[in-house]
Amino acid sequence: MPGDEQEAKKAAQRTEEGVHITEALITKRNLTFPGDEDLSEKMFHTLGELETVRLDREGITCIGNLEKLRNIHSLYLQSNKIQRIENLACITSLRFLSLAGNQIRHVENLLDLQYLQFLDLSENLIETLKLDELPESLLILNLCGNPCTNQEGYRKMVIGALPLLLDLDKQPILERWTSDEEDKSSDDDDEFPELNGPFCAERGFFKDLEQELHQHQERRQQAALTEHLSRMETQPVLTDLPLLPAVPMAGDCSSTATDQPGKESAPKATSSTQTASSTKKQVSKNQKSSVQARKGALAATTSKTSQAATPSMTKTTNKKSTK
Repeated sequence: MPGDEQEAKKAAQRTEEGVHITEALITKRNLTFPGDEDLSEKMFHTLGELETVRLDREGITCIGNLEKLRNIHSLYLQSNKIQRIENLACITSLRFLSLAGNQIRHVENLLDLQYLQFLDLSENLIETLKLDELPESLLILNLCGNPCTNQEGYRKMVIGALPLLLDLDKQPILERWTSDEEDKSSDDDDEFPELNGPFCAERGFFKDLEQELHQHQERRQQAALTEHLSRMETQPVLTDLPLLPAVPMAGDCSSTATDQPGKESAPKATSSTQTASSTKKQVSKNQKSSVQARKGALAATTSKTSQAATPSMTKTTNKKSTK
């Protein structure tokens, strides 16, 4: 049918022309969120605010249309069908670039990326590596899976061309890590030169040190003693308590003193020893009076019983006499 033939021709034309990077594709992958349609407007208003752009696995055949990505620092283009490295000079702020799994044959057009630190070109078709096309700012470079890695002296040649490189093909450059540590240690030595070499003590050093420690110990003991004496001097002093009135015990016959009207009694302050002695005398008097009261009560009961028994005896004698 003629309609099917036209669609086939258009598809073949698209494959010949290739898939290009467009603003619609960038928006679809980085600014469209199916869960929230308004999220793109909340987070990003323009493409110029994007910092990370992901365009992997889109069948892209050529790089382009990146001029509006002014603030981008990371670009993911792995697993596409890109054949050339091109049109990247407009994003000079780029620091991370992944082009792994493409169809690239030459390293080119990267010198304008002065801040590029990570470059992944693994699993491509690079046979001849042009070292002068690599920016010297690179810290990590991955060329695994390319024919150029099989060349004799490849690793040594790449390390010599990139003075800042710390990792090549997922393997750290140990000599540069070690040199960095040595540079730091040398800086520390310059800052503290007295730490260089063995420790040397002058004559009498340990004797002076011992005397200083002994003096320090004496000062601490003297300070502790002074603090102890000051605490002893500031102990609270017990004040004299007023004399408590005597409380009469049960059975006490002694009369209690009553205050006369119109007269006021003023308490007299006495010492604690006088209070104790007067309290003891009062207690002894109360005990004596209670003993006397008990004796008097006993005598009274015996006299009553004797009086009660006397008339009965007289009655019995009278009866006997009448008989």
